[in-house]
Amino acid sequence: MIGRIVLRVVGPLLPSVVIVVALWWLSLEAFGISPLVGKRPPQVWEYLFGSSPAHREAVFAALGITIRDAAIGFVTGMVAAVVVAMAFVLFRTVEQTFMPVAMLLRSVPLVVMTPLITLVFGRELVGVAVIVGIVVFFPALVNVAFGLRSASPQATDLIMAYGGGRLTVLRKVAVPTAMPSVFASARISVPASIIGALIAEWLATGQGIGAGILRAIGGFRYDEVWADIVVVTAVSILAYAVVGVVESLVLARFSDNRD
Repeated sequence: MIGRIVLRVVGPLLPSVVIVVALWWLSLEAFGISPLVGKRPPQVWEYLFGSSPAHREAVFAALGITIRDAAIGFVTGMVAAVVVAMAFVLFRTVEQTFMPVAMLLRSVPLVVMTPLITLVFGRELVGVAVIVGIVVFFPALVNVAFGLRSASPQATDLIMAYGGGRLTVLRKVAVPTAMPSVFASARISVPASIIGALIAEWLATGQGIGAGILRAIGGFRYDEVWADIVVVTAVSILAYAVVGVVESLVLARFSDNRD
């Protein structure tokens, strides 16, 4: 079953990757971009896996930092979104009080908020977790809250009739019903968390792929720039696929339990 799920999730991505690489190459050729600036796929491959392992080591070392930053922010944002969404469903007053505040904060560009966040939380992991977590939190909050409220009224009434409370309804009905929304939020949030990590590295930490791209551009090292972009894109696609596989496995297990 796992093999079938992986094939079903990853299979459609492979043609998409081929199309993107072809468009990348053809666009550079069509617009006459110099190979000194616009690197083609063979040039990026040679830079990463050619005769100089130092290039590969530098790129993947920076990538490791970016993955760490994105993972911390992703987990922080998703957990916070699920907890707050549950509070909104259990206590309508909490939602009426804090949802407008959340939407107001969401309307402020992250680039504007980042200097304030680094001033308050610093430039280390805590500050990065806050920056990336903000990117993940708000879209996930809306989706998860919607999923929790999509519970069957009949199932809710049945549990209440047998003496169950709101917590029982949440645990037995709302949470299983919201699982597709949770995983949809996770799929959206995985690439967003990487973008948030890059922003944090550009504006706050000075580490990782984000800072490496800026330094490479300043040093006219366009091979490194393109290599950084390619590996970040590849990691985003891979992470998206992994979340899709986990989603299929979890939802299949929930379906089996219902049966």
